[in-house]
Amino acid sequence: MGSSPEQRTGKEPGSQAGVPRHIAIIMDGNGRWAQMRGLPRVEGHRRGVEALRRTVDAASALGVNYLTVYSFSIENWRRPATEVSDLMGLIKFFVRRDLAELHRHGVRIRVVGSPDDVPPDVAALLSEAQETTRTNRGLNLVIAFNYGARQEIVQAARRIAEAVAAGTMRPEDVTEAAFARRLDTADIPDPDLVIRTSGELRLSNFLLWQSAYAEFVFTPVLWPDFSRGDLEAAVEAYRQRERRYGGLSMRAETPA
Repeated sequence: MGSSPEQRTGKEPGSQAGVPRHIAIIMDGNGRWAQMRGLPRVEGHRRGVEALRRTVDAASALGVNYLTVYSFSIENWRRPATEVSDLMGLIKFFVRRDLAELHRHGVRIRVVGSPDDVPPDVAALLSEAQETTRTNRGLNLVIAFNYGARQEIVQAARRIAEAVAAGTMRPEDVTEAAFARRLDTADIPDPDLVIRTSGELRLSNFLLWQSAYAEFVFTPVLWPDFSRGDLEAAVEAYRQRERRYGGLSMRAETPA
């Protein structure tokens, strides 16, 4: 659920001082990493899975409560069929190999995105991962799979329009909070920090509503090379920011 400005601080309950409660990552650069080394693109994606494992461990150690990763966008279906098949295979590989360990470490897996067009075996594995870990109390690993922010917003608007048409909701009841409750991330706090790797400077249809007040860190590091040190550097950059939400910063308002 979208959080209010007074809740969006760098010191959230359950997180260490100055550590963002929720970090979202656009994991970009797998293909370029492989191309630079004369390797097939799938090898870059495989190395990207290893980077994800490192990042989950690092986020847990830092005290991050929520880690959302952009694993497969709706637009990714436009890629060559062989690459899409490779990506689906890697998602299944990640879940099958790492689910038991993630569960043992208390990680709770969540999935956001459209169920449409998802292969049944992939959908079943993601459902199993969510069900197996649903009572865990550690890091919330949110996997944005077959996800697109514009599509998510349109779907939320459609749900509200249907409720108004049915007479179960009045136009004056349509508020930011009411809208946020109809997003895929309804019970997940907005990200405090969004990281994009590979040097690209755009959001690519990722968490557009939820990132309205997020801080951004763009790093030239290609995703397969992303390390704990890179995550810590992004968190340190976040710590140096003054988050104003349209008003005065908390730092400026605090007496010396």
